[in-house]
Amino acid sequence: MVRICFIGDIVGKPGRRAVAEHLYDLVDAHQLDLTIANCENAAGGFGVTPAILKQLFAYGIDVLTSGNHIWDKREVLEVIESERRLLRPANYPPAQPGFGSVVVETAGGVPVAVLNLSGRVFMAPYDCPFRAADELLPALAEAAKVIIVDMHAEATSEKQAMGYYLDGRVSAVIGTHTHIQTADERLLAGGTAYITDVGMTGPTESIIGVIKELALKRFLTLQPQKLEVAGGRTQFSVCIIEVDETTGRAHSIERLCLPGR
Repeated sequence: MVRICFIGDIVGKPGRRAVAEHLYDLVDAHQLDLTIANCENAAGGFGVTPAILKQLFAYGIDVLTSGNHIWDKREVLEVIESERRLLRPANYPPAQPGFGSVVVETAGGVPVAVLNLSGRVFMAPYDCPFRAADELLPALAEAAKVIIVDMHAEATSEKQAMGYYLDGRVSAVIGTHTHIQTADERLLAGGTAYITDVGMTGPTESIIGVIKELALKRFLTLQPQKLEVAGGRTQFSVCIIEVDETTGRAHSIERLCLPGR
């Protein structure tokens, strides 16, 4: 069995602090073989920089996925063509730099494919994520039995649709983007682990990571408002998936939300 940890959207400095605080012990306690995290909010809540990428990899994360905020820090363009472990959604227009999928190996030599997709409902008009998955999965399946999909989407229905669409073809479909951990983790009929949203790794006393007062002002006045990452205590939201490396079928999925300092 291969045990994989997926860390929910890392938000700003508090989120990075939570990773540093928890990940080492989690790897040891659960005997994890691979760690994946969504990093699109890791730099001040919007985007990611080369320095922060280096920091997150140093904490022990093996693959970083992203979503609609991947381009928010222009410095990412310095590394996105060369750093294969950093993904942007595969269904972005073909001219976009970077990679939508990657195959890495665990310390034990088991190949694991990671595919990053973005939803379209209530989001930008990206290319179809379902067709993108169909195009990319044959080659990924040749390279690895274990395939993990980050479905970065706003609509719960679109995430569920992707879970059922890929059931039996991938090991797990993990939802990201909404920053709220859902309680629907389960194994689908075809052996695919699924959760609508793994949640946020960042400040607990916030509105999806943002200072409460700033978010409330935007809601109450409808005026443009610069949003900033909140401080204070943190949470570390993850799910742990156990997969049979010979078949690619998931045997279990467990969600955790660990409090931090």
